[in-house]
Amino acid sequence: MAKKAMIEREKKRQKLVEQYAAKRAQLKEIARDESRPMEERFKAQLKLAKLPRNSSETRLHNRCQLTGRPHAYYRKLKMSRIALRELGSNGQIPGMVKSSW
Repeated sequence: MAKKAMIEREKKRQKLVEQYAAKRAQLKEIARDESRPMEERFKAQLKLAKLPRNSSETRLHNRCQLTGRPHAYYRKLKMSRIALRELGSNGQIPGMVKSSW
C-alpha cells in the first residue's frame, strides 16, 4: 500500500487540474495563435506561468485505485498488476483464471 500522503497529494493535483483546465486551455490557445500580436501572446505565456504548477495535467501520475501503487498500472482496469492478480486469484474478476503449469 502506498503512503497515504502520496495518494492525497495525487488527489489534490487531480482537483487542481480540473479546476484550472479551462483557463489553462484558453491561455495556451492565445499563446499559440500566430495571428495575434506578439505582446498579447507573451502576456498569455506569463499568465500561464503564474498558474500553480500542479494544475498542469503532466504532473499527474496514474495510481492503482485499490492500493495506490504508481508502478505496473493498467490504464484500462485502473489498477496495478498486483491488485489485478489478487482479485483474479480470488475469482472476483469474471473470465480471469490464474494459469499454472
